Amino acid sequence: MIAPHDRSLIADEVPTTAFLAYPPSRLAPPIVPQDLTNFKTRGVSKVERTLHQELTELREKYLEVIDAFNWNKLIYEAQFGFEPVIGETYHLYKMEDRHVLSMIPPQEWKKRWLGTFRLNADGRWLVSAVAPDFDLRAQVSDP
Repeated sequence: MIAPHDRSLIADEVPTTAFLAYPPSRLAPPIVPQDLTNFKTRGVSKVERTLHQELTELREKYLEVIDAFNWNKLIYEAQFGFEPVIGETYHLYKMEDRHVLSMIPPQEWKKRWLGTFRLNADGRWLVSAVAPDFDLRAQVSDP
């Protein structure tokens, strides 16, 4: 065991002068800090671009989930007199002041067609086609 006063004999220790922000003596070479402005500017720019892209993707995914929620809400609140079959395609219509889900395709029924949907195995309605003049986000009001 090494006595406390013999700790200077350990070769792995770094002298405390290595961490000074100034030269330890007047004979030592001057310490000139590096200019890190360019490094920081590049880093900030790169990180901002990456995070902006991630936020954009996150926002798009968020809007997709909200739209899926609103379509499902609209369809499940629609009037229909049958039990939809998983995997089958159905059509949503606007009739007067209500929504109606039907098996009749829009080519055969001259009502206000809003979209065509397929019932997924987990009970969600997947959008197959939407009327070009229908805006779901304008139709659904925020709670």
